[in-house]
Amino acid sequence: MTQKVAIALGDPAGIGPEIALKAALDARVRAVCTPVLVGDIRAAEAHARACGIAVDLQRISAASEADASGGRIPFLHIDLFGDEPLRLGEIAALHGSAATRAAAAAIAAAMAGEVDAVVACPQTELAIKQAGIEFDGYPTFVARCTGTPVDDALLMICFDDKRIVHTTLHVSLRRAIELITEDRVFHVLQATDRTLRKLGIAAPRIAVSGLNPHASEHGMFGDDEEKIIEPAMARARALGATLEGPFGADTMFQKPGYDAFVVMYHDQGHLAAKLLATNRTAGLTIGTPILFSSVAHGSALDIAGQNKASPEAVVEAVLRLAGAAASAKAQAA
Repeated sequence: MTQKVAIALGDPAGIGPEIALKAALDARVRAVCTPVLVGDIRAAEAHARACGIAVDLQRISAASEADASGGRIPFLHIDLFGDEPLRLGEIAALHGSAATRAAAAAIAAAMAGEVDAVVACPQTELAIKQAGIEFDGYPTFVARCTGTPVDDALLMICFDDKRIVHTTLHVSLRRAIELITEDRVFHVLQATDRTLRKLGIAAPRIAVSGLNPHASEHGMFGDDEEKIIEPAMARARALGATLEGPFGADTMFQKPGYDAFVVMYHDQGHLAAKLLATNRTAGLTIGTPILFSSVAHGSALDIAGQNKASPEAVVEAVLRLAGAAASAKAQAA
């Protein structure tokens, strides 16, 4: 059975609707799933006109009705604007609300079993803040929408054959250091191992970064590795995980043969991803009951409606999730 992947439009004033449309029309996407766009159909139509994208949108009231036969793109329409106009390229509370409501509707469809996975196009965090919505990244947002403890939701950045999991994410560096405890590192290592197995990797091999420069160089630059990270690794190994490290985060991504890399804080992972795969990275939320991915680039308000945006990050996210959904169904059969 063909997988259904919901694509939430993201910030309607940015490039989200444009790249959602382009991804839904991409032959690679249509070969592996039925894409279901989620948001306000008027935003998609406005971007299609502005960018010269020819598309046949099929308005549906539930994702279960999605049918992509005849080249149509199923569209789960939600009235997100009322009588307010869409202002391309502008930051507004209405746009922030629209992005989160579309994502929440797509997540609800996944929880109901109407779609197999969800991809969210980029949001604008300032617009979400102006809307008065609590938001510090999609992992915790997905957790709240699915009733998952917030600390259990983690980010795995994916591109090419690389997967990077973050122990801490959108917090200050000072707060990140406070949060890096043996229990938290242990939890992240376990979640990473479980996720890789769900993705069809029978015996995952995971590299783990240190916190300090050069992973402290045998205690020369700190003792966090010895007192926190190594004990957490030992506990996870005792439960069957294959782990190596701690490695210096500035060198470990060049090491071959690993199915995932676990890092301690935001920049250790994001710098590598954005240098190695500019605008091609997708963020997979792990530890929640649904398959959810977002793109790792912004909403690019400055080029909205100009047909300049690449859908590659969305395409990669869809292909990855469609494969993961198929693998999960095969394992359950």
